[in-house]
Amino acid sequence: MANFDRDDVELLASETAWQGFFEVRRLTLRHRLFAGGWNQPIKRELFVRGAAVGLLPYDPQRDEILLVEQFRVGALGRETSPWLLELVAGIIDSDESPQQVARREALEEADLQVAAMEPVAEYYSSPGGSDEYFYLYCGRCQLRDAGGLHGLHGLPGEGEDIRAQVYSFAEAMQMLDGGKITNAHSLIALHWLRQHRSRLREAWQ
Repeated sequence: MANFDRDDVELLASETAWQGFFEVRRLTLRHRLFAGGWNQPIKRELFVRGAAVGLLPYDPQRDEILLVEQFRVGALGRETSPWLLELVAGIIDSDESPQQVARREALEEADLQVAAMEPVAEYYSSPGGSDEYFYLYCGRCQLRDAGGLHGLHGLPGEGEDIRAQVYSFAEAMQMLDGGKITNAHSLIALHWLRQHRSRLREAWQ
C-alpha cells in the first residue's frame, strides 16, 4: 500500500485569485494516484487562513466554563441566528506560539488569566478548500462571580463585538446535547471536557 506525503504532490502554479480581509489562491497541481502514476493537472481554489487557536476556559472548583458569543458571517445563510456561542479563539499571525495566542485571546475576549493549559486536539478545519490548522486547548481559569465576567469584550479596531458568558458544566452539556453548539472547535472541546472532567477536577484543584 502506498503511503503518500508532501513529495507526492507537484505544485505547478500558485497565484492570488482574490485578496481582501482573507486571501484566496488559485493552485494548479498534480499528485500521485493510488492505482499508480500521476493524475492530470487540476486547478483548486484555496482559502488561506493559516493556523488558529481555540481555548475552552474551565474553572474546576466552580465546575463552570466560559463561552463567547459573536456574529459570524459564515452562519448568515442559515435560518438560525448568525450569533454563535464559541470558544475563545484567534488566528496565529505572528511569531507567537499557539499557547501564547490562547493566553492573549483569553485576555482580549474575556479578561481572563489562564493558569494552566492542556492540549485537546490539533486538526484541519476544512481541508477540502482551506489551509486552516486548529490548535485546541482547555485552560484552567478562575471564573469570578457572574457579574465580573458577563460583559462585552474584543478589539473594536478589528470589528470585534464579543459577549462573554459563564455556564455551569451541566448547562453546557444541555446546550451541547440540545444542538445549541454548532461550530466544530466548541463541539470537540466540550465533548473532550465531558470525557476528562473528573481527571481535570482532581488534577487542577
